[in-house]
Amino acid sequence: MTRLACALLPILLLAGSAPAQPPAPPPPLQPRGLIAKTPRVAPGYVLFTPILSDTIYLLNNDGRVVHRWKTAYSSISLYLLPNGNLLRGARDPEALGFRAGGAGGIVQELDWDGKVVWEWRLSEATRILHHDIEPLPNGNLLAIGWETKSREEALRAGRRPDALPEQGLHPEFVLEVEPVRPEGGKIVWEWHVWDHLVQDHDPKAANHGDPAAHPERLDLNADAGAPALSPEEIEQLKALGYVPEDAEAADIEADFLHMNAVDYHPELDQLALSVPTLGEIWIVDHSTTRAEAAGSKGGRAGKGGDLLYRWGNPSSYGRGAGSPLRLFYQHDVRWIPPGQAGAGNLTIFNNGRNRPEGPWSSVDQIVPPLRPDGTYALADGKPFGPADLAWTYRVPEDRFAPFISGSERLANGNTILCAGTGGVLLEVTPPGEIVWEYRNPFGGDVRLADGSLPQPGLDASPFAVFRASRIPPDHPGLAGRTLAPLDPQPAWAEQATTRRR
Repeated sequence: MTRLACALLPILLLAGSAPAQPPAPPPPLQPRGLIAKTPRVAPGYVLFTPILSDTIYLLNNDGRVVHRWKTAYSSISLYLLPNGNLLRGARDPEALGFRAGGAGGIVQELDWDGKVVWEWRLSEATRILHHDIEPLPNGNLLAIGWETKSREEALRAGRRPDALPEQGLHPEFVLEVEPVRPEGGKIVWEWHVWDHLVQDHDPKAANHGDPAAHPERLDLNADAGAPALSPEEIEQLKALGYVPEDAEAADIEADFLHMNAVDYHPELDQLALSVPTLGEIWIVDHSTTRAEAAGSKGGRAGKGGDLLYRWGNPSSYGRGAGSPLRLFYQHDVRWIPPGQAGAGNLTIFNNGRNRPEGPWSSVDQIVPPLRPDGTYALADGKPFGPADLAWTYRVPEDRFAPFISGSERLANGNTILCAGTGGVLLEVTPPGEIVWEYRNPFGGDVRLADGSLPQPGLDASPFAVFRASRIPPDHPGLAGRTLAPLDPQPAWAEQATTRRR
């Protein structure tokens, strides 16, 4: 029932236009914890945290917690390092100026007992870290962030005025950071979306050109026709704790790309990025210098910081004729590692929000058209391939996840996925058989700076999980660790039997 209908219903009843009806029965209780386990599940553990929680859990295949980290802030992305420490992106409860979903601002390394052994912050009024980080082989890390561009700056760059909120835009940047221990970081490389624009709206503005002739650049107005979040969806994000309670539609509009994942390929020295508002994934060259990353020359591929590859929505660069949109607010793009089934392919959690066939999620795998020189094949006037998926898994519709979520290919050929909105973790075989299912039973206990809970009610599931990772039993970070189930087990959330919407 819409809000308008809810508001009008008492008036209609008083006028005698409709008889009072008994309330509909609530949906059945949703079970929590371990739901299914078969012998084909991959050995090891699962690392995850509820999106509103300051506790991080390591879970065995029996659904028992074997370790937990208690922290000062809620987490976003998590990585278990070879030394057994935990690298995480955390949410600054006092973040300034950014009210879109996924704001972070803090990166920490925690030892096995939860002690902070390193911390770096980038949480300012004009720029902030958000969503994902990625540890690098050299000990550095990659981090995604937003920076502010005023309305005037956006107009000078060629943004359409009718697609421009008063506060301007928040385009993304990616940083490589060298840790300075015990606190601080040195930025050693950076890439900014704003350095790689094209627009055909205003001939007098900067970046003017034909987007179809420049697929290596972002059309600054490509998102202008993308479906906006409805008021109901914004309320759902607030209830999940994903956006602040005071967020407005304009705050979401300023986050016009909403980049939510970064992955690194060490052999190619390239980055994969997820850009859900456009329904695209991008690949950029990381072998550039900082100066080259701001231009169109240099680096191993010779194209500077321009996009090497993009896939999912050819309309975003003017080549969509006969090529439908393939990604629907996707998350968590990853290369499949060497030695695993489909090595070198990309996997994507395709959330399926506004999918024309209906609201269902999938994990999709594609084979990018990689050339031996590290560039990607592209025919004149045509979109980037491939035209077909190499593999896909359709998530059951009752686990549909319109927001957050992720997936990862495992060494045994299975795929673990997190249908994040409902906190549902699944492991599936290549034919699509569910061999393990766990539904997060732990709710949110993190507090904001004023001591209040970021989630004031239970209109949406309190069990949301941004992402989950399988940790194999031979992971070096687990060597010598005691991994018996905790006794007693952590208490489930009081809302563990909350009724499913």
